[in-house]
Amino acid sequence: MGNQPSNNEDMAAPVIVNATARHTATLIFLHGLGDTGHGWAAGLAEIKPAYLKCVCPNAPTMPVTLNAGFRMPSWFDIYTLQQTSMQDEEGIKKAAENLHTLIDEEEKKGIPSNRIMVGGFSQGGAVSIYAALTYKKPLGGLLMLSSWLPLSNQFPEIVKGNTETAIFQAHGDVDPVVPFAWGELTGKKLKTFVKNYEFKSYAGLMHSSCPQEMDDVKQFINKHLPPV
Repeated sequence: MGNQPSNNEDMAAPVIVNATARHTATLIFLHGLGDTGHGWAAGLAEIKPAYLKCVCPNAPTMPVTLNAGFRMPSWFDIYTLQQTSMQDEEGIKKAAENLHTLIDEEEKKGIPSNRIMVGGFSQGGAVSIYAALTYKKPLGGLLMLSSWLPLSNQFPEIVKGNTETAIFQAHGDVDPVVPFAWGELTGKKLKTFVKNYEFKSYAGLMHSSCPQEMDDVKQFINKHLPPV
């Protein structure tokens, strides 16, 4: 995929895995810090049902404070990996608005919001959960892999919707980047105001995915975006 103009001059066009049968559902999946949409597009292509289109956006390139200001693909700035540190609220909100725009674009192509699932890995999952809970229309599901709820102290007061949407959160129990405890804290918080939530841990998994997790993702997609 070449670079195309978008609402951010540094953001490449999303990587698209088209449906191979009649397109009736879409998954928008956001990669983690320093990555691109290509890796996740390849992995999702192997597990997706034929009627599902996958949209894997590429984050804009920006300086990241955590990495000494080095420019890399990032949905928002990360200052430190301390749970209590200041967060890039403006950047998180902007990234969530960009995801809302991608959802709206799929709706304009004829896919109803409740047939659109969002999700992401690590920082991408953080954007996805924030975006889903601040979006008024019902979504088809939410995937959070090795991730956390950003600006968690603002919830549930800022929620606009999707408290009944199915959420699947997955986390490796020896993650050295986004600690497993962050995942547990996120789950504890979410369970106070969402209705349909599942948390699954993977023994020995670090900050990555594994075949078992991808199989669980496949089952979640098939359950909540079934054929029509």
